[in-house]
Amino acid sequence: MENNDNQGQLWEVFIQSKAGQAFKHVGSIHAFDKDLAIENARDVYTRRGEGTGLWVVPSKEIIAVSINESEYFFEPADTKIYRHPTFYTLPEGVKQM
Repeated sequence: MENNDNQGQLWEVFIQSKAGQAFKHVGSIHAFDKDLAIENARDVYTRRGEGTGLWVVPSKEIIAVSINESEYFFEPADTKIYRHPTFYTLPEGVKQM
């Protein structure tokens, strides 16, 4: 989606803090193409060495479940208690699982 104020397309930026860790959304930037998007993301979000990996994705390509669909989309898991480990007992010494 192009902006009327000539900023270019909106892109979402994800950074990996350390190798092997998950990428986390850190913000958005505007750019006219993928090369500029990567450069802008690097300049804005990794100035102080915050990451080892960078993903830049056009916002219009992200697909989300709306709040109106969430009950239908997520509710089936509630009826499958085996997916929720609430009835297991943790071994002694295990503080977090």
